[in-house]
Amino acid sequence: MKVILKQDVKGLGKKGQMVNASDGYARNFLFPKGLAAEANAQALSELKNKQDAEAYRIKTETAAAKANAERLSGKTIRISAKAGQGGKLFGSVTAKEIAETLKKDFGVEVDKRKITVEEIKQYGTYEFEVKLYTGIAAKLYVLVGE
Repeated sequence: MKVILKQDVKGLGKKGQMVNASDGYARNFLFPKGLAAEANAQALSELKNKQDAEAYRIKTETAAAKANAERLSGKTIRISAKAGQGGKLFGSVTAKEIAETLKKDFGVEVDKRKITVEEIKQYGTYEFEVKLYTGIAAKLYVLVGE
């Protein structure tokens, strides 16, 4: 019997997959526990609609990430920080500060965990990378000064 899984089932498949299951297993275990639905015409059309919607969402998010990566690549952001003698900072410049500056200067909201930056403890220019989407990243520069 063909069924569409509503949740992951160990040994059978992942959520949203259409799989073959024995009639008894489907009727006595999968259906009563709400783990699967019978693969009739309505369920198949719902599955196709969900897959199409997911594909469209991924396509639009990828396009937006590519546009942001093009817009941001090679840009330099400025962050001012207080420093002691010799340009050594009191504290350091963090990914959180960089994310806030990106949002303020370019209007691009980036999660601080998606920013890869070395430790910044002195004045100067540093390169960092922002991961905007799977496989899409932009290299930027941060200028730390007064």
